[in-house]
Amino acid sequence: MRVIVQEAPFDFGAEAAGFAAGRHDMGAVVTFTGIVRDLKGGGLRAMEIEHYPGMTQKALEKIAGEAVARWSLGDVLVIHRYGRMEPGEQIMMVATAAPHRKDAFEAAEYLMDYLKSRAPFWKKEQTVDNAAWVAARDEDEDALTRW
Repeated sequence: MRVIVQEAPFDFGAEAAGFAAGRHDMGAVVTFTGIVRDLKGGGLRAMEIEHYPGMTQKALEKIAGEAVARWSLGDVLVIHRYGRMEPGEQIMMVATAAPHRKDAFEAAEYLMDYLKSRAPFWKKEQTVDNAAWVAARDEDEDALTRW
């Protein structure tokens, strides 16, 4: 299990290939990458993500450990960036490896739902007109109820 919180961009292809390499005992590898999405009609200049380093790392390690305990997983990778990112840049990556696809998909969805709604990150959208903190969305919170 690897959890990385970093400012620098990451190479999704290299991370995915490295994660999947040599997985002869795993029947499924699931990957997901979150990307900074422009606002409807454009206008997003950047997304700024802030966090408390020690707290964030521990929280992400805890949820990754819970996924390993809950599903039959061979491995988990979580990468989450902080700092300033422009539309089209990668924010985060989740990868899960499991003997069977159901566990790999469910664990990846669980991790993504957690990262979207409960991970200790604070996001600020900088538009052409202003900057504003992003509020939690009801649908993101609702997604957690299935777990």
